[in-house]
Amino acid sequence: MSTAMRHTAMSLEQATRIFYLLNFTRWFPVGFVVGIFILIQTGRGLTIAQAMTAAAVSGFACFALELPTSGFADAFGRRAVYLAAAVVNVLAGAAYLFAQNFWQFVGAAALMGTFRALDSGPLEAWFVDTVHEGSPGADVDQELSRAGTVLGLAVGAGALISGGLIWWHPVRAFAAIDLAVAVFALLNVVHLAATWLLLREGPRAISTGEQERHAWASAREAPAVIASGVRLLATNKVLLGIILAEIAWSIGMVAFESLLPLRLEELLGSAQAAGATMGPVAAVGWGIFALGTWIAGKASKRWGVARAAMLGRTLNATGVLLMAWAFTPAGLIAAYLFTYTWHGVNGPPHSALLHREAEARNRATVLSINSMFAFLAFGVAGPLAGLLADRASIRLAMLAVGLTSLLGVAAYLPARRAECAVRS
Repeated sequence: MSTAMRHTAMSLEQATRIFYLLNFTRWFPVGFVVGIFILIQTGRGLTIAQAMTAAAVSGFACFALELPTSGFADAFGRRAVYLAAAVVNVLAGAAYLFAQNFWQFVGAAALMGTFRALDSGPLEAWFVDTVHEGSPGADVDQELSRAGTVLGLAVGAGALISGGLIWWHPVRAFAAIDLAVAVFALLNVVHLAATWLLLREGPRAISTGEQERHAWASAREAPAVIASGVRLLATNKVLLGIILAEIAWSIGMVAFESLLPLRLEELLGSAQAAGATMGPVAAVGWGIFALGTWIAGKASKRWGVARAAMLGRTLNATGVLLMAWAFTPAGLIAAYLFTYTWHGVNGPPHSALLHREAEARNRATVLSINSMFAFLAFGVAGPLAGLLADRASIRLAMLAVGLTSLLGVAAYLPARRAECAVRS
């Protein structure tokens, strides 16, 4: 092997290591707060409706910024945008650590939504570009799959350590959950430092003026993309049904993403006990989600993609209803794990159905519309569910979102009919 080839191989291996490491430093802190953000807010005096309204701001910010920021990494460089995202993430972590009232939590959530919009894509784009510099057109599906495994392991490890930390409560001067948030904020600084030190990129081939024009063009295109997506939904009943199923799915997620920790707090008697329990439960949930994605492949092959999606939506929504009816912590956790398994099952066939209705010329639009309606539905449903939880009960709020989620099964029927028509 020539020296040049050895250098290229080393460069690719180094890029892969950096890609995995930055995925880990990005997601490991998330494990420390997964499932407990709402406990932090209610513990500092917010009502459930206020906490879920503040949390919804994150989704709305991501909804508003996802398309306008989509071209920033192409214009200004992957490293610059990923660094900007890491800086905003540090600010968001600090904001959550020190927030004490509704509007401060709204500000923290807006920062988190901004971070998520900026964070979506630059690292993966940098990795693929780096690989293609040495091996043009090379597939990176295996590396991306392993990155997903790194993500799951990082969140799971963080959640386990967070649960142990909350249970241990070593620093009595702070609430146990506050200590987990402090670690989250500190680890975000570690991620920023790792990004600054490890992520390297050559000079951009376009001038500063061209970069700015490209970025502004990307932002101006956002309304046109949304409009074209809405027109597409008006003319494609199958795609409309899939998006409606996504909306129902996102509403159901309110139960196991936001209301679960509050229901655990009710059953266990304290936020500290709920926070300590959420750590290992969330870790197992991520593992069982992976099992669900494996089941999805088997179900799609055996019964068809549309039926697999309908099965996943039926049983995921049923799991939410079981969570609503659980009267013990063990029963609630068992129902959650059942729900999260079928949450994993629903994902792959839903994505496959989306791709069936997309073409090369509009694929990005279709995927963006699906994502944006998911953010919008979750953002609208969360405060309404929180209001119902405040006025009536958390169990009733879970029941309401579960029944709404179940309606998504019918939304897949046009896709099922189209699938049968192709087979006949």
